[in-house]
Amino acid sequence: MSASTPAADPTAQHFDVVVIGAGFSGMYALHRLRQQGRRVVCLEAGDGVGGTWFWNRYPGARVDIESMQYSYSFDEILQQEWSWSEHFSPQPDLEAYANHVADRFDLREAIRFETRVDELTFDDAADEWHVGTASGERFVAKYVIAATGSLDVSNVPAWPGLDNFHGEAYHTSRWPKAGVELAGKRVGLIGTGSTGIQLTPEVAAAADHLTVFQRTPNFSLPSFNRELDPEYERDWKTNYPQRRQEMLNTHGAVLMSNVAEQRSIFSYTEEEREEVMERAWNARNGLEFIRTFTDTSSDPEANAILAEFVRNKIRAVVDDAETAELLCPKTYPIGGKRICVDSGYYTTFNRANVQLVDLRSNPIEEITESGLRTTGSEYELDVIIFATGFDAMTGSMLKLNATGLDGVRLADRWADGPKTVFGLMTADFPNLFMVHGPGSPSVLAQMITTGEWQVDWVLRTIDYLEDHQISRFNATSAQEDQWATEMDAVAARTMHAKTDSWYTGANIPGKPRALLMYVGGFERYSNWCTQAIDQEYAEFEKKQRVSLPQVGD
Repeated sequence: MSASTPAADPTAQHFDVVVIGAGFSGMYALHRLRQQGRRVVCLEAGDGVGGTWFWNRYPGARVDIESMQYSYSFDEILQQEWSWSEHFSPQPDLEAYANHVADRFDLREAIRFETRVDELTFDDAADEWHVGTASGERFVAKYVIAATGSLDVSNVPAWPGLDNFHGEAYHTSRWPKAGVELAGKRVGLIGTGSTGIQLTPEVAAAADHLTVFQRTPNFSLPSFNRELDPEYERDWKTNYPQRRQEMLNTHGAVLMSNVAEQRSIFSYTEEEREEVMERAWNARNGLEFIRTFTDTSSDPEANAILAEFVRNKIRAVVDDAETAELLCPKTYPIGGKRICVDSGYYTTFNRANVQLVDLRSNPIEEITESGLRTTGSEYELDVIIFATGFDAMTGSMLKLNATGLDGVRLADRWADGPKTVFGLMTADFPNLFMVHGPGSPSVLAQMITTGEWQVDWVLRTIDYLEDHQISRFNATSAQEDQWATEMDAVAARTMHAKTDSWYTGANIPGKPRALLMYVGGFERYSNWCTQAIDQEYAEFEKKQRVSLPQVGD
């Protein structure tokens, strides 16, 4: 028996499609497939729905896309009946929304909770996927849709002594449902990305003392979060059909108000540009602010002017000059890393019970029984919080231990970096579709809307394959090369590829450095994908289903 022909398992459960993950994309795929009458099961590692918003329940967790847009569009009644409490929804509201959707569409009956997939093996002879789980269950399906999430596999650097700490330790993506009691405790928070920035003010307000350990400062801009205005909500609900369509024609699948001056920053005098930036700072959230000018995302000199304006804002807020300088990003362009938005992050460092430690000059040497030690000092702690991010984009797919045609391992195919076509498929892994996979816009676009769109592409493709009696549908290496060329071309016009970040895998030691997202904008991306459909998938490899002779023929 070859490596690509799995042993038959009489206990295996057979379906048309296995969906992996019950986040927003996985739930939508499940709903649509059930509407089509296909036999489908959804396998979810957690004991609830919501994906990111199930796992990431740390204090301060909040979406950075406005609530009226960060929601499903597929059902008009759902759009009208649900109401958000805030302009930028907190985690409890988002998890409640996910649960409402699961209940409203009776999705739970087709979801196997606490079922983590740890094996995917393609059967070359039968053109089927054999899906294995950590609990020993086995499933067989013609198609697999991996809606595993871009930020799923937690990352904790391999510091010496990690198991020696006698206090409490938590990664933000596995925060206890019951919460953590921080009152009267000395807390160490490691990491100042988006999560650490959201968490810092909350922990500082609760703990006796907070020490923030920062390796690389991030640009964070005011969110201007507020209670959702009822008139604003009515306006959106009245105009949802038109606005949902408009969103698909934008760069990030999100509508912004008065986003840009549509002029170069150099078309203003120095005094004028300061006035423009000041107006934008006071009127726009972070994602809108960085698009104030037409050239700050592509011209390093223009970018430097915008970055210095933001650094001066940090200096104006933080009382201690040395701390302020440590909080100012100076080693990469603004927008090169994810732009963070916050509510009171920088002012938190004016509190008497908050201390900032620079890990660039004083790296962590060891986690000790009573805290941690850097090259310069030792810190006694009761609680350590790891806001150290994820093995982004590729981690969740590689955790599936997928084996494709002729026994090829996905880990080997991606050893030098992920290779995909549209972030939806990868060569030698037929009938396996990814949602928000590496090479898609993923986290650089509004993920519920773009997840719906990608799932629709996948289901339209499955319809085509079934209608044309195709048993095996495979991307090719030539297509991967073409998509890599397109990704490189659009990345060359941005700051992302020039910056070390989790966008490029730089946060994981040994991970190949590659820009993991498509940065050409969602409208351009969707045009590529739609063209493949219009051309009837001409560049994909297709194997016709063999019809077995009937008895008596």
